[in-house]
Amino acid sequence: MSVSFVRIDDRMIHGLITTRWGKERPCDGIIAINDKAATNPILKEAYKAAVTDKKVFVWTMDHFNKVKDKVLASDTRYFLITKSPLDMKTILVDWRFKPSEVTTVNVGPGNDREGAIKLGDNQSFTQEEADAFEAIEKSGYKVDFALLPDKRIGSWDKFKSKFGY
Repeated sequence: MSVSFVRIDDRMIHGLITTRWGKERPCDGIIAINDKAATNPILKEAYKAAVTDKKVFVWTMDHFNKVKDKVLASDTRYFLITKSPLDMKTILVDWRFKPSEVTTVNVGPGNDREGAIKLGDNQSFTQEEADAFEAIEKSGYKVDFALLPDKRIGSWDKFKSKFGY
């Protein structure tokens, strides 16, 4: 098992990822993929410092694309996290990254912002992000919205009509 959990979270790495989700899913390390965080030394260190008991990698999209086969072949169980639904769509759909153990993409926080539709507390998404969720589902994954394991608000099927699907 190389990737045990796939999540979209606009905060990427924070305490709830390791304390709550880490108890629900096996995890030896975290791979966070975000160009801005990976190329900003202060942000990169802040994300790495948020986790003290696991391996943490903060990579650009380009770097992940170069090493994705090594990630799949690894015996280490990673959480794969992107900040953006668009990045996750690129990874799972466009690049056909397919972790064998993962059938669900978990969606955590999405900030309220102009043009976003609110689905639940701290879970708001734009039409462009909704298009990414639709593409991820059409590629064979279930998209599930849950800030925490016990704070699930539903699957993409429940919300997609708000975006014209």
